Amino acid sequence: MIKNIQDTTTLHNGVKMPWFGIGVFKVEEGPELVNAVKFAIKHGYRSIDTAAIYENEEGVGQAIREGINEAGIPREELFITSKVWNSDLGYESTIEAYETSLKKLDLEYLDLYLIHWPVEGKYKEAWRALETLYKEGRVKAIGVSNFQAHHLEDLMKDAEIKPMVNQVEYHPRLTQKEIQAFCQEHGIQLEAWSPLMQGQLLDNLVLQEIANKYNKTIAQIILRWDLQNGVVTIPKSTKEYRIVENSTVFDFELTKEEMQRIDELNQNHRVGPDPDNFDF
Repeated sequence: MIKNIQDTTTLHNGVKMPWFGIGVFKVEEGPELVNAVKFAIKHGYRSIDTAAIYENEEGVGQAIREGINEAGIPREELFITSKVWNSDLGYESTIEAYETSLKKLDLEYLDLYLIHWPVEGKYKEAWRALETLYKEGRVKAIGVSNFQAHHLEDLMKDAEIKPMVNQVEYHPRLTQKEIQAFCQEHGIQLEAWSPLMQGQLLDNLVLQEIANKYNKTIAQIILRWDLQNGVVTIPKSTKEYRIVENSTVFDFELTKEEMQRIDELNQNHRVGPDPDNFDF
């Protein structure tokens, strides 16, 4: 059982990745972003997830520098993820995008670099670039985001290195059993984005009933469900009390029946784009 916020899963290349982190999707550059990430680090979070398209890598970098200082920890204790955007998918352009992200974050390396979306005809060249960065020791782990099983199968046909992580939309209304089973079979760690379904589940009666039993919030129940399903989770928040609350999920355990009841909320309902049908 995962005991605390700094517990890790071991990726198939031996790199340790925290089960729990903070996401910064749609958080604009500025003091709110810097303070949220810095607070998370000081509160014990060790994993921070950003992306080139979020346009906030500079603020995240500033927060990392200040957070490391104030928490008195080395950079090596943090696990920093960013992603290459669709317009940069290509061999040279992906390597350039990586350099740009590093420069903005003011870091010497990333712990995880992901292909953000499976753009047809482009992701294989981008993957080749990620393999190069990985082989050169410039990134600790490489992976993908929003890939379905068939995308992964296609990628792995030509890949030298298997993705270590697949980050997908994952919450009780979209339980992603097929991709989860595929990733488990191939030793690829599944990671959840939008685990709280952008707040749309916070009045669900089933979840409320379970939350009442444990004296927890619905958000805490969902995040606990992620972890017990073996899924890394990165809830986003800029509010300090919520950053603390989100991470208070290590002092209880859902029963098999409760896990099942939450699974049964699935409607294959996405709040984000469909990886098989997006146009950006």
